[in-house]
Amino acid sequence: MSKQPHLCVSAEQIAKRVIVCGEPDRVNRIAALLDGVEIIAENREYRLMNGRFNDQLITICSTGIGAPSAIIALEELNLCGVKQVIRVGSSGALQVNIALGDLIVAEAAVRDDGGSKAYVSSTFPAYADRHLIAKIEAYLNRSLTMPNTEQHVGQVHYGVVRSHDSFYTDNEAQLCQHWHEKGVLGADMETSALLTVGKLRGMQVASILNNVVLFEQDVQEGVGHYVNAEAVMMNGEQRAALAALHALCND
Repeated sequence: MSKQPHLCVSAEQIAKRVIVCGEPDRVNRIAALLDGVEIIAENREYRLMNGRFNDQLITICSTGIGAPSAIIALEELNLCGVKQVIRVGSSGALQVNIALGDLIVAEAAVRDDGGSKAYVSSTFPAYADRHLIAKIEAYLNRSLTMPNTEQHVGQVHYGVVRSHDSFYTDNEAQLCQHWHEKGVLGADMETSALLTVGKLRGMQVASILNNVVLFEQDVQEGVGHYVNAEAVMMNGEQRAALAALHALCND
């Protein structure tokens, strides 16, 4: 089979279950949890690695920032026969009780991204696959009783997130305050597009977000700490990755 034009892989090269993330280097960090890792493609923002978890093949794929590049990845994964996708991403909190390194499991998303609206109007809901959500929740509940609890810190929040297209709009503070008042948990740039297009393509999709910015904290300051690998947020990322791996690889 011919290779996809952006991911540069063919169907026989990748697993049917995939973790996607924005940052290419996060692919490497998640792949460190796997056995028999090999890089299978790298092009632009897309880096793909294969490995095994619980003796099952899994693919990790970066998507870059924002809905358009995430949708391209999802569409080409779908063309390769991928059936299940979980995003392991980062978010900024929209509620004061969400700490750095806490996890947000997106049950649904406000569709303030432009990419998914190219497919269907914003009246179509963006919601996660309930079977994947149940498996994610089961693992996260079990993790509370595991040893090495320093790797399983932080609370888990379930609910609605907001996906958007810019950090730097002129009314960003007002937008965040609006969605804070509506009870939305956090914001990212990809979840709503992945949930919407995944649903339209008959895929099972979910999203776990590691919180890297406190509510009303400066975005550059929060993301800067994350880039510098502050321990609590790295632990949150690893916990999100493990939840995704267990959800995809434990039937």
